[in-house]
Amino acid sequence: MIEILFYILSALTLGSAFMTIISKNPIHSAIWLVVSFFSIAGHYALFNSQFLAMVHIIVYSGAIMILMLFTIMLMNLNISDEISKPFFTKLIAVVCFGLVGLVLIASLAQSAPVIDAYAATGKDYQSIEVLGKILLNEFAVPFEMAAVLLLMAMIGAVLISKKDKTIA
Repeated sequence: MIEILFYILSALTLGSAFMTIISKNPIHSAIWLVVSFFSIAGHYALFNSQFLAMVHIIVYSGAIMILMLFTIMLMNLNISDEISKPFFTKLIAVVCFGLVGLVLIASLAQSAPVIDAYAATGKDYQSIEVLGKILLNEFAVPFEMAAVLLLMAMIGAVLISKKDKTIA
């Protein structure tokens, strides 16, 4: 049963990611990305990491996607103003994507696991207490820097999208 659910979630993740890429409307693309985020949260739930699944839904599907939608709406992306890319450029992009994919698949196929056997330490790394101690003790500075980076990205998006109100 879990294996079938895994394959369904995997197909949903890959399908929605593909639709994110090929959608012409940026709003539709963002909505497909939300579907992809929810299916990835389903994968976390399958790994018995319910807390990480909920945080993923709240942070990515909630906060990040709202920021992206506001940015898209503020920038007023109009598809009719976009210049169509030549077929040759699209073909080169597809070939490069395929080559990078083949290199990644070949490198993953030849890789070996770093650890042969896992030792049980007795710590529950799924618990919120252990995760909170690790995030706020060992990784406090990167955690805060990520928050500052997101704030700067939001301010930058608003400044880029602002219109000049000069009187001509």
